[in-house]
Amino acid sequence: MKYHWQIADTQPGLVADLAGWLKISPLLAQCLLNRGLAEPEAIGFFLQPRLKHLRDPFLLLDMETAVARLFRAREQREPMVIFGDYDVDGVTSTVLLIEVLRRLGWMASWYLPHRVDEGYGLSPEGIENCLRKNPATLLLAVDCGSTAAEPIQRLQGSGVDVIVLDHHQGSSPLPPATALVNPHLRRPGMSDTASARQAVPGSDFTELCSVGLAFKLAHALLKRAREAGLPEAADFDLRPLLDLVALGTIADIVPLVGENRILVSAGLERLNTTTRPGLIALKQVAETPTPLGVHEVAFQLSPRLNAAGRLETAEAAVELLLAPNLEVALPLALSLDAHNRERQKIERVIAVEAGSAVRARFQPERDFVIVEGQQTWHVGVVGIVASRILQEFYRPTIIAGGDGALFRGSGRSVAGFDLAAALRECGDLLVRHGGHAMAAGVSLDPANLDAFRARLNELARRAFRPEDLTAPLRLDAAVGLDELTFESLAELDQLKPTGLGNPAVQFWSPTVALQRPPQRMGAEKQHLKLWVGDRGGSHEAVWWNAANQALPTDTFDLAFAPQINEYKGRRAVQLKVLDWRPAAT
Repeated sequence: MKYHWQIADTQPGLVADLAGWLKISPLLAQCLLNRGLAEPEAIGFFLQPRLKHLRDPFLLLDMETAVARLFRAREQREPMVIFGDYDVDGVTSTVLLIEVLRRLGWMASWYLPHRVDEGYGLSPEGIENCLRKNPATLLLAVDCGSTAAEPIQRLQGSGVDVIVLDHHQGSSPLPPATALVNPHLRRPGMSDTASARQAVPGSDFTELCSVGLAFKLAHALLKRAREAGLPEAADFDLRPLLDLVALGTIADIVPLVGENRILVSAGLERLNTTTRPGLIALKQVAETPTPLGVHEVAFQLSPRLNAAGRLETAEAAVELLLAPNLEVALPLALSLDAHNRERQKIERVIAVEAGSAVRARFQPERDFVIVEGQQTWHVGVVGIVASRILQEFYRPTIIAGGDGALFRGSGRSVAGFDLAAALRECGDLLVRHGGHAMAAGVSLDPANLDAFRARLNELARRAFRPEDLTAPLRLDAAVGLDELTFESLAELDQLKPTGLGNPAVQFWSPTVALQRPPQRMGAEKQHLKLWVGDRGGSHEAVWWNAANQALPTDTFDLAFAPQINEYKGRRAVQLKVLDWRPAAT
């Protein structure tokens, strides 16, 4: 076994009740229970996500203040600038707000920092370059700013008001912004008031990333604009912007629950029918299938939009999404595709070097985190490399590259270890830090790397139990192979879109056997095709990158994700192998 199997508890009585009430199969009912959905009303919201169920944007802390300050800027014809971020969430947030603000009458410009030269967020260099290029008296920081207390204090003191629209954890003290719209922040008593008025069960806005917050701000501005009778607002439709919301939300790997489920469900429909020239060109260059789903957005569109910002500046990504026609968009999409290929080459080299460095020192019983850095490693790809290292070793991982005299690193974590909180415990060893529980960034002096690794390792040692250090494999139910039909999988598709917080269905079948010898596939024969059967039925299975894996010689239990495979006109149920274990005797 590669994983620690976590098999969901069977609840036959409740499963039968739900299946009867909702007229669904027991298998779908079990999957819903596994996702914390036990009440028919909540399940109704989940299975039928609707835009009309989105909550009032003014329930967000400081939204009223932000909207009032923005309308004052519009009335007084103040120049304002959106200061974004160079990842897909920051890019889509910037594009969405530029389109809305300009159409509704604001004098709005935009700026994205250079990853290598200026770094993340409101750095001194980024602010100086932004305001030199875009003189403004109002700065809207998007997807950054929640920890920028000193820079925002200086801006406010120099006559530039700052509104922050962000979903990252905040600093202590919080920045003294004119408005700080962040769903993780609460005033005393606010959560009770908000929960009493929420429309989507279980949603408190904390699932939103910055493009989701940008959509909420756009909604709030449109409401106020219509109340004020602004002619520009009369026929303004926010729904075409949902292609951007789906793109940024999927790319940022935030939970696809609550409002995100609604926004991504509607946004994927828009992505598949978008008339936005930039996205038409990007889909053409990426050769995406029809229809697009979460997987295609995450692994075909997002990396290309991210590529320019990883190596240089993300301005080309904004220009692509704002492109007025295909003649402008297609060269930009081709350029981003070329950047992505270059990024992949750089990433492969660093992944090999970082992996070798980790293997040379790694001791499972001693090392609860992984921290590696080299001045020669490109800071634009260290986050992707950290994800790769984490997949191999299943430890919170920070990989750092050279940033002048400093290291700049990106980290990824595992369940049970809040990386952003841990970095706060290491603040005396770091120049800058910030992020989420599962992903964060740091800057530090290379001389502090060993001390930082030791401190972080001690924090993780206290947080983890032994079982936390083996990757879990969540399994929804035991199924017979004959239960997996086109009809049953079509019903399970109601759980989509799946992702963080709403994982794709994964099952296990006990006591199956190989029906014929495995077949190697792929250019390097690195994949395996299997034929497995039990007493009730049989299916083809694929096991990716498993050419060197041990294979069962007797009956075994198989963990898998079911899927429909369509190839050369043939359509079949197929199992994606996740793991196996010897069958119980």
